[in-house]
Amino acid sequence: MAAVNPDLPLPAMPYEYSALEPHLDEATMRVHHMGHHQGYTTKINAAMAKLAVVDKALADQGLEKVLTQLDKVPAELQGPIRNSGGGYVNHALFWNIMAPGKGGAPTGKLATAIDATFGSFEAFKEKFSTAAGTVFGSGWAWLYVDTNKSPAELVVAATPN
Repeated sequence: MAAVNPDLPLPAMPYEYSALEPHLDEATMRVHHMGHHQGYTTKINAAMAKLAVVDKALADQGLEKVLTQLDKVPAELQGPIRNSGGGYVNHALFWNIMAPGKGGAPTGKLATAIDATFGSFEAFKEKFSTAAGTVFGSGWAWLYVDTNKSPAELVVAATPN
């Protein structure tokens, strides 16, 4: 994302709302896009506008940069920017990491790493589902490579927006 214009837009869906059926139904996709993501968009625009009043230079760096510098954000705006900004960015990611006709068990290096770390793809899915189920309300489960460990390893974790 570039610097904050006056407002961040609600990103367009890269496919039809019904494109991920039967895994995610059209109604769920509409609610998440036009409800949740629109709500995060409205709230982050309001929070970033308030930030621009008190620290224009920080706000002008754009949402993604601001999210990496929450300690520089005034205390009363940290929660709204973390929650609504996180929801905004995570939903934008959500739409683009899924695609019609994709999915299923991974292959290649990812499949090998999942099997080595979790024992099997089924065991990974169970751990991932458990992590996702621990998040109250809005939040996310992630599979990522922890490069702080030597050797680097796959990790499943859950985070709030």
